[in-house]
Amino acid sequence: MSDRENSRLGRWLAALASPRRFGRFVSVGVVGALFDVMVLLVLVESVGLLEEAAVVVGIETAILVMFTLNEGWTFRDAGGNGRWATARRLVRSHAVRAVGATIQFLVFVTVFRLLFVSVTIAGIDVWLLVAKTGGIACGMLVNYILETLFTWRVHAV
Repeated sequence: MSDRENSRLGRWLAALASPRRFGRFVSVGVVGALFDVMVLLVLVESVGLLEEAAVVVGIETAILVMFTLNEGWTFRDAGGNGRWATARRLVRSHAVRAVGATIQFLVFVTVFRLLFVSVTIAGIDVWLLVAKTGGIACGMLVNYILETLFTWRVHAV
């Protein structure tokens, strides 16, 4: 590798290795996950929507909530100012989160449909929550890497 490539890789690794930023990202992710799971449960248990459709709506809700929180807290010092810069980051966030969302969705479908175990507590399908939590966990790491490097471009600050 050239010195320039080593320098770029070093900046990327330094951006990813920030314990403070990662902690904030995880905290925001917990809030997003709560919104995601609430939407899923309401749409499946109360509205009767198909689980896979409810997962997609929950993911989009969480993406919007998490973008707003990450923009104002986790990555507050990264990226440009102004409406257009924020709009570009929102578009980039959706694009990169599509990767994490796809991973989350595939894990959910695999666990919920292929590895299904009937577990109901207080009238709630607990296996639905197990599948959702597994998907969220798998997508989170991918989302952190992509959001740090491509949405807010922390290494370029």
